[in-house]
Amino acid sequence: MRMRKILAGAFALLVGATVLAAWPSVADRGGTRWAVDDDTRADYGVCRGTDDDCYHDWQTAFRADGVDRVLVYSATGVSRHAHLGPRLATGMNPPLTDANVAQQAMRRWGAENGLTIDWTEDVLQLDSPAKLLRYDAVVFLSNSRDILDDAAQTSLMQYVRAGGGFVAVHNTLGAEYHWPYFQGLLGGANFYDHGPSRNGVVEKASRRDVSVAELPKRFTMKDEFYNLVPFPTGVRVLARVDPDTLEGGGKGFNGHPGHPAEHPVTWCQYYDGGRSWVTSLGHEVALWQDTAGDEQARLFKSHVVNGLLSTMGKKPFCKA
Repeated sequence: MRMRKILAGAFALLVGATVLAAWPSVADRGGTRWAVDDDTRADYGVCRGTDDDCYHDWQTAFRADGVDRVLVYSATGVSRHAHLGPRLATGMNPPLTDANVAQQAMRRWGAENGLTIDWTEDVLQLDSPAKLLRYDAVVFLSNSRDILDDAAQTSLMQYVRAGGGFVAVHNTLGAEYHWPYFQGLLGGANFYDHGPSRNGVVEKASRRDVSVAELPKRFTMKDEFYNLVPFPTGVRVLARVDPDTLEGGGKGFNGHPGHPAEHPVTWCQYYDGGRSWVTSLGHEVALWQDTAGDEQARLFKSHVVNGLLSTMGKKPFCKA
């Protein structure tokens, strides 16, 4: 296991170094944005992008059983966000406390939309493709660092390749740094750092995608607003934050040089046969609580629920 992680890490660093060498310098970018042209993005050896030719409509268990199932996987490594609450017991569907607000929200929002929701933090529940192929979508919820072993990685690859749906929320951008396939599934992007959690104005970058269709053109959201290195490439950006609107001043994002003018927070793509929808939003506990009159929570719920439904294929996916 240790040797596998060392080799995987070396490969990831090699891929990253190759891409970084091709990126324009800060001076060449003129201090305006951090972006990578499609011809310089990392090649993960799969079909990926916004063209549905990269999608596989293969016959699988989740297409045959007539049940809309979703698995929520919230395992964490070093760090754990408050909205996840205490770590869960092993097994499938262990008891949840009131402090597990994000898992409770996914259960509640799923039930409201006729979905069967399972949840776990036990990697053994992901150790064979047959286990994952029951689900129309798998939600990776604020994971951190190493949260998959070799068997689970293989299962996830096989699931995605069969046309499975993958949703990543918030800190999952800080997970599985040393597995290139997973990084590609995230759009080639990683969490680098963030400033304090604060209000900022989020803008829609798509007119038709269902995950933003119910959102105003511009709306206020409180979050950590991650800096991303690498920057997502080959994806359709669905929403971005306006850095000039951040409370306390937004230029440079916590002193980081990469995002003074272009800062995506949500994007989508087809990847190796499956669908992938990723958002860096979701830090605040309040966003996961259906509190009457909380406009930010209402908008966040619409964003995540419709992103999930589109990834499952129940609504149109990844529209401009």
